[in-house]
Amino acid sequence: MNIQTLSQKFGVNVEVGSTFPIFLERVKGKRVLVLTDTNTYPISQNIVAQIQAVGDVSQFTFPEAEPVADELRLNVAVRAAKSCDYLLAVGSGTLNDIAKRAGYLLKKPSGVFATAPSMDGFTSGVTPLIENGFKITRQAQTASDVLIDYSVLASAPRMMLGAGVGDILAKYCCLTDWRVSSYLTGEEYNREAADLMYKAVEACAASVPALTRGEEGGVQKLMEALLISGYAMVVAGNSRPASGAEHHMSHFLEMDFLKRGEKIPLHGVKVGLGTLVSLYLYHTLQTRPAFEGCERVYAEAEKLPSVAWAEGVLASLGCPTKFSGIGVSRATVRQMFFEAYKIRPRFTILTLYCERGFMQDAADELLARFY
Repeated sequence: MNIQTLSQKFGVNVEVGSTFPIFLERVKGKRVLVLTDTNTYPISQNIVAQIQAVGDVSQFTFPEAEPVADELRLNVAVRAAKSCDYLLAVGSGTLNDIAKRAGYLLKKPSGVFATAPSMDGFTSGVTPLIENGFKITRQAQTASDVLIDYSVLASAPRMMLGAGVGDILAKYCCLTDWRVSSYLTGEEYNREAADLMYKAVEACAASVPALTRGEEGGVQKLMEALLISGYAMVVAGNSRPASGAEHHMSHFLEMDFLKRGEKIPLHGVKVGLGTLVSLYLYHTLQTRPAFEGCERVYAEAEKLPSVAWAEGVLASLGCPTKFSGIGVSRATVRQMFFEAYKIRPRFTILTLYCERGFMQDAADELLARFY
Protein backbone atom coordinates (compact mmCIF):
# COMPACT_ATOMS: atom_id res chain seq x y z
CA MET A 1 0.00 0.00 0.00
CA ASN A 2 1.57 3.31 -1.05
CA ILE A 3 1.66 6.36 1.17
CA GLN A 4 -1.17 8.16 -0.66
CA THR A 5 -3.54 5.20 -0.39
CA LEU A 6 -2.60 4.68 3.24
CA SER A 7 -3.09 8.36 4.02
CA GLN A 8 -6.55 8.35 2.43
CA LYS A 9 -7.45 5.39 4.64
CA PHE A 10 -6.68 7.52 7.69
CA GLY A 11 -8.35 10.65 6.32
CA VAL A 12 -5.13 12.60 5.86
CA ASN A 13 -4.42 14.63 2.74
CA VAL A 14 -0.72 14.15 1.98
CA GLU A 15 0.19 16.43 -0.91
CA VAL A 16 3.58 16.48 -2.57
CA GLY A 17 4.87 19.27 -4.77
CA SER A 18 5.26 23.03 -4.70
CA THR A 19 1.52 23.80 -4.96
CA PHE A 20 -1.24 22.10 -2.99
CA PRO A 21 -4.64 22.27 -4.73
CA ILE A 22 -6.53 19.90 -2.40
CA PHE A 23 -5.41 21.81 0.68
CA LEU A 24 -6.15 25.16 -0.95
CA GLU A 25 -9.67 24.03 -1.81
CA ARG A 26 -10.15 23.01 1.84
CA VAL A 27 -9.20 26.46 3.14
CA LYS A 28 -10.85 28.49 0.36
CA GLY A 29 -12.68 31.47 1.82
CA LYS A 30 -11.44 30.66 5.33
CA ARG A 31 -9.05 32.33 7.72
CA VAL A 32 -5.86 30.34 8.27
CA LEU A 33 -3.38 30.86 11.09
CA VAL A 34 0.12 30.09 9.85
CA LEU A 35 2.36 29.19 12.79
CA THR A 36 6.13 29.62 12.38
CA ASP A 37 9.34 30.33 14.27
CA THR A 38 12.19 32.57 13.19
CA ASN A 39 13.80 29.68 11.30
CA THR A 40 10.74 28.67 9.31
CA TYR A 41 9.22 32.12 8.70
CA PRO A 42 11.16 32.65 5.42
CA ILE A 43 10.11 29.19 4.18
CA SER A 44 6.47 29.97 4.97
CA GLN A 45 6.12 32.82 2.51
CA ASN A 46 5.43 30.59 -0.51
CA ILE A 47 2.52 28.77 1.14
CA VAL A 48 1.26 32.02 2.68
CA ALA A 49 1.01 33.55 -0.79
CA GLN A 50 -0.91 30.50 -2.04
CA ILE A 51 -3.40 30.75 0.83
CA GLN A 52 -3.84 34.49 0.33
CA ALA A 53 -4.97 33.79 -3.23
CA VAL A 54 -7.97 31.80 -1.97
CA GLY A 55 -8.60 33.01 1.58
CA ASP A 56 -7.30 35.03 4.50
CA VAL A 57 -4.06 34.54 6.42
CA SER A 58 -3.12 35.45 9.95
CA GLN A 59 0.52 34.70 10.73
CA PHE A 60 2.07 34.18 14.16
CA THR A 61 5.81 33.71 14.54
CA PHE A 62 7.39 32.61 17.80
CA PRO A 63 10.26 35.03 18.52
CA GLU A 64 12.85 32.26 18.70
CA ALA A 65 14.50 29.78 16.37
CA GLU A 66 13.57 26.64 18.30
CA PRO A 67 10.52 27.11 20.55
CA VAL A 68 9.76 24.44 23.13
CA ALA A 69 6.36 22.74 23.06
CA ASP A 70 5.28 23.76 26.54
CA GLU A 71 2.19 25.17 28.26
CA LEU A 72 3.22 28.80 27.70
CA ARG A 73 3.68 28.52 23.96
CA LEU A 74 0.63 26.30 23.56
CA ASN A 75 -1.52 28.93 25.28
CA VAL A 76 -0.07 31.64 23.04
CA ALA A 77 -0.97 29.59 19.96
CA VAL A 78 -4.48 28.91 21.25
CA ARG A 79 -5.11 32.63 21.76
CA ALA A 80 -3.74 33.45 18.31
CA ALA A 81 -5.94 30.80 16.68
CA LYS A 82 -9.26 31.61 18.32
CA SER A 83 -10.47 33.80 15.46
CA CYS A 84 -9.19 31.45 12.75
CA ASP A 85 -10.78 28.46 11.01
CA TYR A 86 -7.65 26.40 10.41
CA LEU A 87 -4.12 26.11 11.90
CA LEU A 88 -1.15 25.41 9.65
CA ALA A 89 2.26 24.79 11.23
CA VAL A 90 5.23 25.51 9.00
CA GLY A 91 7.97 23.49 10.61
CA SER A 92 8.61 20.10 12.11
CA GLY A 93 8.63 18.87 15.71
CA THR A 94 7.50 21.46 18.21
CA LEU A 95 5.46 23.64 15.84
CA ASN A 96 3.60 20.58 14.62
CA ASP A 97 3.00 19.45 18.21
CA ILE A 98 1.70 22.87 19.25
CA ALA A 99 -0.63 23.19 16.25
CA LYS A 100 -2.09 19.69 16.70
CA ARG A 101 -2.80 20.23 20.38
CA ALA A 102 -4.16 23.76 19.87
CA GLY A 103 -6.46 22.51 17.12
CA TYR A 104 -7.66 19.71 19.38
CA LEU A 105 -8.46 22.14 22.19
CA LEU A 106 -10.21 24.59 19.85
CA LYS A 107 -11.94 21.85 17.83
CA LYS A 108 -10.48 23.28 14.62
CA PRO A 109 -8.65 21.40 11.85
CA SER A 110 -4.89 21.69 11.57
CA GLY A 111 -2.12 20.69 9.22
CA VAL A 112 1.60 21.03 8.67
CA PHE A 113 3.91 22.17 5.90
CA ALA A 114 6.91 20.01 6.73
CA THR A 115 10.30 21.73 6.68
CA ALA A 116 12.45 18.81 7.86
CA PRO A 117 12.02 15.01 8.09
CA SER A 118 13.25 15.07 11.67
CA MET A 119 10.54 13.34 13.74
CA ASP A 120 7.54 11.03 13.46
CA GLY A 121 4.70 13.09 14.94
CA PHE A 122 3.27 14.48 11.71
CA THR A 123 0.29 12.10 11.56
CA SER A 124 -0.05 10.82 15.13
CA GLY A 125 -3.05 11.54 17.33
CA VAL A 126 -0.95 12.43 20.36
CA THR A 127 1.54 15.16 21.15
CA PRO A 128 4.34 15.43 23.72
CA LEU A 129 4.25 18.60 25.82
CA ILE A 130 6.33 19.99 28.67
CA GLU A 131 4.10 20.64 31.68
CA ASN A 132 5.60 21.79 34.98
CA GLY A 133 8.99 20.63 33.77
CA PHE A 134 7.82 17.12 32.89
CA LYS A 135 7.28 15.52 29.50
CA ILE A 136 3.60 14.56 29.20
CA THR A 137 1.85 12.91 26.24
CA ARG A 138 -1.48 14.58 25.50
CA GLN A 139 -4.30 13.82 23.13
CA ALA A 140 -4.17 15.75 19.86
CA GLN A 141 -5.89 15.58 16.52
CA THR A 142 -4.48 13.85 13.50
CA ALA A 143 -3.41 16.41 10.90
CA SER A 144 -5.95 17.10 8.15
CA ASP A 145 -3.17 17.94 5.69
CA VAL A 146 0.55 17.20 5.44
CA LEU A 147 2.16 19.35 2.75
CA ILE A 148 5.51 18.15 1.42
CA ASP A 149 7.99 19.77 -0.92
CA TYR A 150 10.89 17.33 -1.15
CA SER A 151 13.26 20.06 -2.34
CA VAL A 152 12.61 21.82 0.98
CA LEU A 153 13.11 18.65 3.02
CA ALA A 154 16.30 17.72 1.17
CA SER A 155 17.76 21.15 1.95
CA ALA A 156 17.16 20.77 5.71
CA PRO A 157 20.32 20.71 7.87
CA ARG A 158 22.03 17.33 7.65
CA MET A 159 21.65 16.66 11.36
CA MET A 160 17.86 17.10 11.04
CA LEU A 161 17.86 14.32 8.46
CA GLY A 162 19.94 12.29 10.91
CA ALA A 163 17.44 13.03 13.66
CA GLY A 164 14.66 11.64 11.50
CA VAL A 165 16.67 8.50 10.84
CA GLY A 166 17.38 8.20 14.57
CA ASP A 167 13.65 8.30 15.25
CA ILE A 168 13.08 5.55 12.67
CA LEU A 169 15.95 3.27 13.78
CA ALA A 170 14.39 3.45 17.23
CA LYS A 171 11.44 1.44 15.92
CA TYR A 172 13.58 -1.71 15.74
CA CYS A 173 13.98 -1.45 19.51
CA CYS A 174 10.55 -0.23 20.55
CA LEU A 175 8.82 -2.94 18.51
CA THR A 176 11.07 -5.48 20.22
CA ASP A 177 10.24 -3.94 23.61
CA TRP A 178 6.56 -4.39 22.76
CA ARG A 179 6.91 -8.05 21.76
CA VAL A 180 9.05 -8.81 24.80
CA SER A 181 6.44 -7.17 27.02
CA SER A 182 3.75 -9.35 25.45
CA TYR A 183 5.80 -12.43 26.35
CA LEU A 184 6.78 -11.42 29.88
CA THR A 185 3.82 -9.34 31.07
CA GLY A 186 0.95 -10.37 28.82
CA GLU A 187 0.60 -6.89 27.31
CA GLU A 188 -1.62 -6.84 24.23
CA TYR A 189 0.39 -6.73 20.99
CA ASN A 190 -1.19 -5.22 17.89
CA ARG A 191 0.28 -7.07 14.92
CA GLU A 192 -1.30 -4.80 12.31
CA ALA A 193 0.31 -1.70 13.82
CA ALA A 194 3.65 -3.44 14.35
CA ASP A 195 3.80 -4.89 10.82
CA LEU A 196 2.92 -1.51 9.31
CA MET A 197 5.74 0.12 11.24
CA TYR A 198 8.32 -2.60 10.57
CA LYS A 199 7.84 -2.52 6.80
CA ALA A 200 8.36 1.26 6.80
CA VAL A 201 11.52 0.93 8.91
CA GLU A 202 12.99 -1.65 6.54
CA ALA A 203 12.26 0.54 3.50
CA CYS A 204 13.87 3.53 5.22
CA ALA A 205 16.93 1.51 6.26
CA ALA A 206 17.41 0.37 2.67
CA SER A 207 17.38 4.00 1.50
CA VAL A 208 20.10 5.20 3.89
CA PRO A 209 22.84 5.25 1.20
CA ALA A 210 20.68 7.51 -0.99
CA LEU A 211 19.88 9.65 2.02
CA THR A 212 23.54 10.14 2.93
CA ARG A 213 24.13 11.29 -0.64
CA GLY A 214 21.42 13.89 -0.21
CA GLU A 215 19.15 12.38 -2.87
CA GLU A 216 15.47 13.29 -2.76
CA GLY A 217 14.56 9.59 -3.18
CA GLY A 218 16.21 8.80 0.15
CA VAL A 219 14.46 11.73 1.81
CA GLN A 220 11.16 10.48 0.41
CA LYS A 221 11.56 7.03 1.99
CA LEU A 222 12.49 8.62 5.31
CA MET A 223 9.49 10.94 5.25
CA GLU A 224 7.15 8.11 4.32
CA ALA A 225 8.42 6.05 7.26
CA LEU A 226 7.88 9.01 9.59
CA LEU A 227 4.30 9.44 8.33
CA ILE A 228 3.58 5.72 8.64
CA SER A 229 4.84 5.81 12.22
CA GLY A 230 2.00 8.18 13.03
CA TYR A 231 -0.53 5.89 11.35
CA ALA A 232 0.81 2.90 13.30
CA MET A 233 0.17 4.81 16.51
CA VAL A 234 -3.40 5.53 15.38
CA VAL A 235 -3.95 1.82 14.67
CA ALA A 236 -2.54 0.83 18.06
CA GLY A 237 -4.40 3.57 19.91
CA ASN A 238 -1.18 4.64 21.65
CA SER A 239 2.50 5.32 20.95
CA ARG A 240 3.68 1.73 21.56
CA PRO A 241 4.67 1.06 17.90
CA ALA A 242 6.93 4.12 17.88
CA SER A 243 8.24 4.64 21.39
CA GLY A 244 10.09 2.44 23.85
CA ALA A 245 13.11 2.63 26.14
CA GLU A 246 15.02 4.82 23.69
CA HIS A 247 12.28 7.49 23.88
CA HIS A 248 12.17 7.27 27.67
CA MET A 249 15.90 8.03 27.74
CA SER A 250 15.35 10.98 25.41
CA HIS A 251 12.56 12.35 27.60
CA PHE A 252 14.71 11.95 30.73
CA LEU A 253 17.51 13.96 29.12
CA GLU A 254 15.12 16.58 27.81
CA MET A 255 13.91 17.29 31.34
CA ASP A 256 17.52 17.61 32.47
CA PHE A 257 18.21 20.22 29.78
CA LEU A 258 15.07 22.10 30.79
CA LYS A 259 16.12 22.14 34.46
CA ARG A 260 19.48 23.58 33.45
CA GLY A 261 17.88 26.10 31.13
CA GLU A 262 19.96 24.92 28.19
CA LYS A 263 19.12 24.35 24.54
CA ILE A 264 17.62 20.90 24.03
CA PRO A 265 19.22 18.72 21.34
CA LEU A 266 16.97 17.46 18.57
CA HIS A 267 14.54 14.77 19.66
CA GLY A 268 15.79 12.26 17.08
CA VAL A 269 19.41 12.86 18.06
CA LYS A 270 18.66 11.91 21.66
CA VAL A 271 16.47 9.02 20.55
CA GLY A 272 19.28 7.78 18.29
CA LEU A 273 21.61 7.63 21.28
CA GLY A 274 18.96 5.81 23.28
CA THR A 275 18.59 3.35 20.41
CA LEU A 276 22.29 2.50 20.61
CA VAL A 277 21.87 1.79 24.33
CA SER A 278 18.81 -0.42 23.76
CA LEU A 279 20.58 -2.37 21.02
CA TYR A 280 23.58 -2.94 23.29
CA LEU A 281 21.38 -4.12 26.17
CA TYR A 282 19.54 -6.59 23.95
CA HIS A 283 22.70 -7.94 22.34
CA THR A 284 24.44 -8.49 25.69
CA LEU A 285 21.41 -9.90 27.50
CA GLN A 286 22.66 -13.47 27.20
CA THR A 287 25.69 -12.51 29.33
CA ARG A 288 23.33 -11.74 32.24
CA PRO A 289 21.69 -14.28 34.58
CA ALA A 290 18.90 -16.34 33.02
CA PHE A 291 15.27 -15.54 33.85
CA GLU A 292 11.87 -17.05 33.12
CA GLY A 293 11.05 -16.53 29.45
CA CYS A 294 14.59 -15.48 28.56
CA GLU A 295 14.90 -17.78 25.53
CA ARG A 296 12.12 -15.95 23.72
CA VAL A 297 13.75 -12.62 24.52
CA TYR A 298 17.13 -13.86 23.28
CA ALA A 299 15.48 -14.90 20.02
CA GLU A 300 14.04 -11.40 19.56
CA ALA A 301 17.43 -9.81 20.30
CA GLU A 302 19.05 -11.85 17.53
CA LYS A 303 16.74 -10.19 14.96
CA LEU A 304 18.00 -6.70 15.80
CA PRO A 305 20.65 -4.85 13.79
CA SER A 306 24.08 -4.49 15.34
CA VAL A 307 25.17 -1.53 17.42
CA ALA A 308 28.03 -0.90 15.01
CA TRP A 309 25.67 -0.68 12.03
CA ALA A 310 23.39 1.81 13.79
CA GLU A 311 26.39 3.87 14.92
CA GLY A 312 27.65 4.01 11.35
CA VAL A 313 24.29 5.17 10.00
CA LEU A 314 23.93 7.94 12.58
CA ALA A 315 27.54 9.09 12.19
CA SER A 316 27.17 9.22 8.39
CA LEU A 317 24.39 11.79 8.87
CA GLY A 318 26.30 13.95 11.32
CA CYS A 319 24.69 12.71 14.52
CA PRO A 320 26.71 12.13 17.69
CA THR A 321 27.10 8.54 18.85
CA LYS A 322 28.30 9.43 22.36
CA PHE A 323 26.27 11.17 25.06
CA SER A 324 29.22 13.47 25.75
CA GLY A 325 28.57 14.89 22.29
CA ILE A 326 25.28 16.50 23.33
CA GLY A 327 26.45 18.34 26.43
CA VAL A 328 25.09 16.14 29.20
CA SER A 329 27.10 15.05 32.23
CA ARG A 330 28.35 11.54 32.86
CA ALA A 331 26.48 11.48 36.19
CA THR A 332 23.20 12.39 34.48
CA VAL A 333 23.66 9.66 31.89
CA ARG A 334 24.35 7.11 34.61
CA GLN A 335 21.25 8.22 36.48
CA MET A 336 19.27 7.92 33.25
CA PHE A 337 20.13 4.23 32.95
CA PHE A 338 18.50 3.59 36.34
CA GLU A 339 15.63 6.10 36.28
CA ALA A 340 14.39 6.58 32.70
CA TYR A 341 12.24 3.43 32.73
CA LYS A 342 9.99 5.16 35.30
CA ILE A 343 9.05 7.90 32.80
CA ARG A 344 6.07 5.83 31.64
CA PRO A 345 4.43 2.65 33.00
CA ARG A 346 5.57 0.67 29.97
CA PHE A 347 7.72 -2.46 30.01
CA THR A 348 10.94 -2.07 28.00
CA ILE A 349 14.49 -3.42 27.96
CA LEU A 350 15.35 -0.80 30.59
CA THR A 351 12.57 -2.14 32.83
CA LEU A 352 13.89 -5.66 32.43
CA TYR A 353 17.46 -4.66 33.33
CA CYS A 354 16.50 -2.43 36.25
CA GLU A 355 13.89 -4.68 37.83
CA ARG A 356 16.12 -7.76 37.65
CA GLY A 357 19.21 -5.97 38.96
CA PHE A 358 21.18 -6.32 35.72
CA MET A 359 21.75 -2.58 35.37
CA GLN A 360 24.18 -2.49 38.29
CA ASP A 361 26.80 -4.18 36.12
CA ALA A 362 25.59 -2.90 32.76
CA ALA A 363 25.76 0.81 33.66
CA ASP A 364 29.57 0.91 33.71
CA GLU A 365 29.72 -0.97 30.40
CA LEU A 366 27.28 1.50 28.85
CA LEU A 367 29.22 4.52 30.09
CA ALA A 368 32.46 3.11 28.75
CA ARG A 369 30.84 2.41 25.38
CA PHE A 370 28.58 5.42 24.90
CA TYR A 371 30.00 8.30 26.95
